Formats: sequence, structure tokens, C-alpha cells
Amino acid sequence: MPDLENKRAGKAPGEEPRQETDAERRRRRAQFLRELNEAKALRDRVQPRRARAARMRQAMRMRTFRW
Repeated sequence: MPDLENKRAGKAPGEEPRQETDAERRRRRAQFLRELNEAKALRDRVQPRRARAARMRQAMRMRTFRW
């Protein structure tokens, strides 16, 4: 299904796939990580009890972690 891949990537059919630069890849990754952190923050606000339990589990893991 190359047509689907072209549509998803915003390319015209018949256009050769171009290598993305490191800067573009880093920019896309940074955008993804910003959106991921925003989604996690939203989930924490919507489900405060679950967020508190997750914080407690993380704190317990950090207390028992050995360097």
C-alpha cells in the first residue's frame, strides 16, 4: 500500500521519498515529547487518585533502587 504511505507522509504519488535531516527528526521528536508530557499532565489532572498512586509507586521504586 504505497499510496497510503504517501498520503500519510503528505507526498504526491510518484514523488521519491526524501531523507529527513537530523534537525527535522529532532524537531519532530521534540514536538512528540511535548505532546506526550501535555497528555500525561492532563491525565494526572483528570485522574488525581491514580496519579497520586503512581507517584507513590515511583517514590517507592526510587527509595529501594540501589546505585
